[in-house]
Amino acid sequence: MTETISLLGSTGSIGRQTLDVCREQGIRVAALAAGRSVDLLEAQAREFSPRLAVLYDMDAALELANRLKGLDIEVAYGLEGLRRAASLPESGIVVTAMVGMAGLRPTLAAIEAGKRIALANKETLVCAGELVMRAAQEYGADILPVDSEHSAIFQCLQGCRDRGEVKRLILTCSGGPFYGLSREEVASKTRAEALRHPNWTMGEKITIDCASLMNKGLEFIEAMRLFRVTPDQVDVVIHRQSIIHSMVEFRDGTVIAQLGTPDMRLPIRYALTYPRRAASALPALDLLSCPPLTFAPPDLQAFPCLKLAMDCARTGGTSCAVLNGANEAAVDLFRREEIAFGRIPELVENALNSIPVKSNPSLEDILEADRQAREAVYSDK
Repeated sequence: MTETISLLGSTGSIGRQTLDVCREQGIRVAALAAGRSVDLLEAQAREFSPRLAVLYDMDAALELANRLKGLDIEVAYGLEGLRRAASLPESGIVVTAMVGMAGLRPTLAAIEAGKRIALANKETLVCAGELVMRAAQEYGADILPVDSEHSAIFQCLQGCRDRGEVKRLILTCSGGPFYGLSREEVASKTRAEALRHPNWTMGEKITIDCASLMNKGLEFIEAMRLFRVTPDQVDVVIHRQSIIHSMVEFRDGTVIAQLGTPDMRLPIRYALTYPRRAASALPALDLLSCPPLTFAPPDLQAFPCLKLAMDCARTGGTSCAVLNGANEAAVDLFRREEIAFGRIPELVENALNSIPVKSNPSLEDILEADRQAREAVYSDK
């Protein structure tokens, strides 16, 4: 049976690669949603003929509606439009590929509609992991990871009938473009240098997070929430080649790893076709041409963002929302070249030290912590 999806964040890197998989697999797209990219969303809408096209920005949505006049495509805008896209009756799968905290409420709407969630928005679980996982259980919504590391762990856990057999999850990390440098050397790096990831082609925000290792910190928290393990059961190892995407160690000493080329279409395809493994025209991993596979511990002194995230994983409550909100604001300032790269962890740490943590937070508490964190960073720059 042909699957039908709603795609939130269709104009970003993950969204565009998801549409590659849809073309390849003949998957129907019922809804496309993005922020304000009128030109690209228009082109996508004309190709995929969704029932609904959404732009968060109202003016951009009005422009899109004018361009699509005469086509059988409804155009909506704002949070309500995103929620509608996330809960369309005909969509069995909702791909949440929006960047940042903006993906939280649409993801919750998809969960409440009982959809299968192909989760590419890690901030949803970072900021509100306990709340989201409870909602998924209540509404019977499956959450399948799209991040390559979490997809790898998910695949390694297939056939594991007793999660008590899992000793630890091992997240691999390329180390980013600044691997091997000191904190002082990293601090002065430019936006252009931070965007030169050695292995992956991604959007700007996540690429900068990879350079600071904050991305791996967010993935640390996400893994803890998604697979319901403690922080002490999650480790990070530097694996420069990005061939092993992550591993699971079991209590008998066995380690199972998932290997593949560094191409996001692999985990996207698996999430969209699970439990099947659909055929792919992409080149398979050639073990005979692989470089030697190496492993090293992360340098938490040179990359303090990772340690800040690990500490927040242990603190819990709203601390993870503060971490994420402060980081999003700091990265925004860095992308606009208003702060140096080394200021990102400083601003995040300052926000964490100044904003009180609430335990067992409600959605309102999480959103307020996020607001306070952004405000703290912008006023502290």
